[in-house]
Amino acid sequence: MSRTHRFHPDELDESQQQVYRAILGGPRAGTGGVSLTDTEGHLQGPFNAMLLSPALGGALQELGSAIRYRSTLSARCRELAILAVAAHWRSDFEQRAHEFIGAAAGLTRTELDALRSNGPLVLADAEEAAVLSAIRTLVRTTNLTEPEYQDLVSVLGPAKIFELTTLVGYYSLLALQMRVFGVDTPTESPSEG
Repeated sequence: MSRTHRFHPDELDESQQQVYRAILGGPRAGTGGVSLTDTEGHLQGPFNAMLLSPALGGALQELGSAIRYRSTLSARCRELAILAVAAHWRSDFEQRAHEFIGAAAGLTRTELDALRSNGPLVLADAEEAAVLSAIRTLVRTTNLTEPEYQDLVSVLGPAKIFELTTLVGYYSLLALQMRVFGVDTPTESPSEG
């Protein structure tokens, strides 16, 4: 049960309307996954709470859009990382939303199940294996040792490591906010979180 008011589109002030339009009119709008709104137009997942503080909510949704649509990580690497973060934080909304997106990016049911349970997962692609190992280490220890960093940089390079650490921070923040604000697991079928 949500702990915050569920904003209806008709009651939004101008700054809230700008955030609402940015979320629904941006690249998330046609990507498949869990619907961004319910049947009455209320934003779902982490997005409704972003309307509480439009200045921060607008910046936060833009950061999420940059992570999803403008990073250099492959779609599979990005979804492996998001799903590993969601599993660590037990973020049901992100887990479910990104399982749809991950499947569309080519993750198999076996891979999705291993990510959900934080179970062992052998990945043949060196970048994907490095991403998953790094993400699981980061959410568990919040750092990489020097040898872990050097191994990762040899596969990904510094720019992709920057993208990964930003992704971990962003999706960890969403998990925290959804937990605090009591965001329910999505019940509708496939647009994103």
